[in-house]
Amino acid sequence: MAPIGVQGIFHDDRETGLASVCEEVGVPYTMSTAATSSIEEVAAANGDGKRWYQLYWPQDNDITLSLLNRAKANGFEVLVITLDTWSLAWRPADLDNAYVPFIKGVGCQVGFSDPVFREKFETETGSKVEDDVLGASRAWIGQVVASGPHTWEDLAFVRKHWDGPIVLKGIQHVDDAKKALEYGCDGITVSNHGGRQVDGAIGSLDVLPEIVDAVGHKMTVLFDSGIRTGSDVVKALCLGAKAVLIGRPVIYGFGIDGRNGARQVFQGLLADFWQTMGLAGIRTVGECNRQLIRKVQHAGDMKAMM
Repeated sequence: MAPIGVQGIFHDDRETGLASVCEEVGVPYTMSTAATSSIEEVAAANGDGKRWYQLYWPQDNDITLSLLNRAKANGFEVLVITLDTWSLAWRPADLDNAYVPFIKGVGCQVGFSDPVFREKFETETGSKVEDDVLGASRAWIGQVVASGPHTWEDLAFVRKHWDGPIVLKGIQHVDDAKKALEYGCDGITVSNHGGRQVDGAIGSLDVLPEIVDAVGHKMTVLFDSGIRTGSDVVKALCLGAKAVLIGRPVIYGFGIDGRNGARQVFQGLLADFWQTMGLAGIRTVGECNRQLIRKVQHAGDMKAMM
């Protein structure tokens, strides 16, 4: 399951409901820092499931360390650092609808439940989070989604305080993939953030093969962008991804019928995946390779290139 923030706006089941479904269907759940549930609540709901924690990296190292410690203490095994949202993009649809839930404290529950953030906010303002939700929201936003970029050298801090795998999400270029390997990351996720950050960004599937060729023999390459069907999963695996992350389809089902809707999407996608493999004569995931697919240049594609 890809990290998706503010799941409480889709359904009252929130992150806890989706995390419990992921345990049920055997799919690792990636929790977003921009959650409407706390780290502890999600861990309890996920039970014996596999869970990863996606970090929107705060500027304050004390707060970052607190989040890492909480995730570690609650059984999150993999740390996913999202690279492409240190500032939110220009999103006309969100602007038209005045959609910035964080301003009102929605999607800030990880911060509001963090003891270090709470202590710092109270010391600086003299108010508790609950007594000044708007002020606390601005403070949290300033830490995680309007904070400015980190550097490659900053990864040393995270590596020192996280002893599990580290995955960088948002890689779209071979040089960045090589940098991730150089700086000690265990994996990368090839992703353009679902097309929500850079207008006109290239499709992630177009760069997946060259990134796999460059670093896939030394680190885990994952894929996250535009997966909708079982055949989409097969294509990404054949191009060298070790696994894919699924986002919007699950949330569509989740929005319609909460846990039940998400479960239906997962079960349908998994069935479609295995059925597609069988019909293509692929017996195991390990048999997925580039010999099984072909990129076709259509006439319209050629005309557009001229």
